[in-house]
Amino acid sequence: MTLWYRMISVFFAVQFSLLLGCSVPEDEPTIDDSISAEPLFILLEAYRGNEQYLLRYKRGDVIYFAAGDLKSEIYSSQQPVADSYDIPIVAPLHAEKADNWQALTRNLTSVPILEVADWAELRHQLFSEFIPRDANQGVAVSFDRVDYFFFYDPAGNFRARRLIDKPPAYKIKGRIDLRENFARWQPLLLNFLSQAGIESDDVIFSTGDLDKGSIPFLYINARSKLIVLIQYDELPEDVVGGVPGGHVLKSIWHFVESNSYTILLRPFSSLQSLLAVVTDTALETGRSLLTDMRFEGAIPVIAERPPMDMNAWEKHLDEKLGRPTSLGKVDFLIDGEGFFPRFVDTVTSAKSSVDIRAYIFDNDDVAMEIGELLKRRSREGIEVRVLFDGLGTIAASGERSTSLPDRHRSPGSIKSYLEHDSRVEVRVAKNPWMTGDHAKTMVVDQRIAFLGGMNIGREYRYDWHDLMMEISGPVVDEINDEFDKVWGLAGWLGDFSYLAGWGDSNLNQDAGGYPVRLLYTKPGRYEIFNLQRAAIRRAQRYIYIENAYFTDDSLLRELIYARRRGVDVRVIIPLETDRGYINRNIVLAANALWENGVRVFIYPGFSHAKAAIFDGWASVGSANLDRLSLRINKEINIATSAPEAVDVLISQLFEPDFEKSTELQQAIPERWTDYIIEKFGDYLF
Repeated sequence: MTLWYRMISVFFAVQFSLLLGCSVPEDEPTIDDSISAEPLFILLEAYRGNEQYLLRYKRGDVIYFAAGDLKSEIYSSQQPVADSYDIPIVAPLHAEKADNWQALTRNLTSVPILEVADWAELRHQLFSEFIPRDANQGVAVSFDRVDYFFFYDPAGNFRARRLIDKPPAYKIKGRIDLRENFARWQPLLLNFLSQAGIESDDVIFSTGDLDKGSIPFLYINARSKLIVLIQYDELPEDVVGGVPGGHVLKSIWHFVESNSYTILLRPFSSLQSLLAVVTDTALETGRSLLTDMRFEGAIPVIAERPPMDMNAWEKHLDEKLGRPTSLGKVDFLIDGEGFFPRFVDTVTSAKSSVDIRAYIFDNDDVAMEIGELLKRRSREGIEVRVLFDGLGTIAASGERSTSLPDRHRSPGSIKSYLEHDSRVEVRVAKNPWMTGDHAKTMVVDQRIAFLGGMNIGREYRYDWHDLMMEISGPVVDEINDEFDKVWGLAGWLGDFSYLAGWGDSNLNQDAGGYPVRLLYTKPGRYEIFNLQRAAIRRAQRYIYIENAYFTDDSLLRELIYARRRGVDVRVIIPLETDRGYINRNIVLAANALWENGVRVFIYPGFSHAKAAIFDGWASVGSANLDRLSLRINKEINIATSAPEAVDVLISQLFEPDFEKSTELQQAIPERWTDYIIEKFGDYLF
């Protein structure tokens, strides 16, 4: 006991000294729509070759040059005119001193330069009908790796800022889909260049943008239909890159932490987690011995029956859960394009608080941009709390998205990055016995909640198909209460934080809405599994499921039973995931379902969405259909039978995904190793 006492005393002393040594950032005024006092970028010369452009420009009294890559061979005179524009490329403006400029540009082709006034005139022709003139309104525009906000300031000047720098007083009125407008804009561009006396296929504009993250130069090639946005954005000097392989060492240390002093601080929850893991592991062994996916008899046709009695079902849920349904309103946000701009919009407009709970807060460019926003808002007086799962975040930091820009420099610790020069409070959820917190909730001002499958990272913004929900109404109070509990649990009081007596929030009780309820997976509490299994058994007409990790044998059997009693069962799954060997489990699951009459749709690419509808009752959230999500990790789903939510989910998610997916027409080739992987996968996935 003396040794433990000394260790804990030393640890607290070190932490206290670190806290004393950390400077508290000064308050700063809320960002507004004023123009920066930065000196204007003046473009002096521009050249291009087959794969590169070179710029010489002046900022203040200093002359710099910048170089960037272009798509290979776009300037060949024999190359035909491109069919259409792609999303503009965002290229960084690397500022270098303009030494040996003549040698660099020898044998290159000069690109005509148009000035700020020219760009203003063309911009007005292209965007005037899209950007509202009403006060404090603008539109979001997405480029290849950054989101922007276009608006007019009170003086009537057009402004373009990164979306994370949107002034709080402004609201996003809509979004511009660039691809839908390029064909209509091309004649306007060609006519403008002709009137300006430009005879070449390409031109570069000086835009006059001055804000951080601005686009001071804009390159357009009308033949190849290529647009390059040359962005000025200084890399933060305080970012210290991580050591290669450092995430492995962090994982080991985090494992030691999670299973040593952490257990002393959380004796009750740790014991509960241990019992849940041991019990389920024993039961999984029995389930794997009894599972048999072979069924006799012909597959019946789809039966024409009325759906299950939803009133009786909701009453059953009240009794089973021991709590009544709540109220709320749900809007579905499809993909990163639907979620991230909306999330950023609410955070930039937050008046009091932002609470983020995520399985992963990555260290890529998207996560750092969100982090930059959270840090700035904390310095502006907004209370910002971030809670993320330790192992989930460390594991993600060791991976790299294929679409991540080469110049990105990841911080060694996302926790340190968020805390540096900010008032952001960060806590890391520990992982005793390898259990995790897989829930994803983000709440702004305790009134607008986001819940679903997305974490904070590039894959969720740009690479994967996914789903989040924006939730308002009384049910948000329950989300707030749940966050306070896990936040306290992750702190130094651990289990003893419950003695603080978290009160029930009632900020949203008068907001109204339709019936919705939260469902949980926690150690020893399997609401998401039990109720979805019960819904499968009750369904009479149809079951639609979209999920990436579909490996739970008991639910697979229930779906086959449902199909064999005439229910229309359809499943959307990807064959490529981020978990490697689990792909072979999914192959076996897809074949078993298809062989028993279930319609299996293979999503092109990776769908990370987690949604299910049973005769008009929807369950959507963070939970996969695997052992970890259904019995081990913490998860949150939201469920409702309100037609105004379920019908939208069908029209916005399921119908488009059925359409773009390929329906399985024959069994996928299997390997003998698949069955070995599947047996071990029942424990690991």
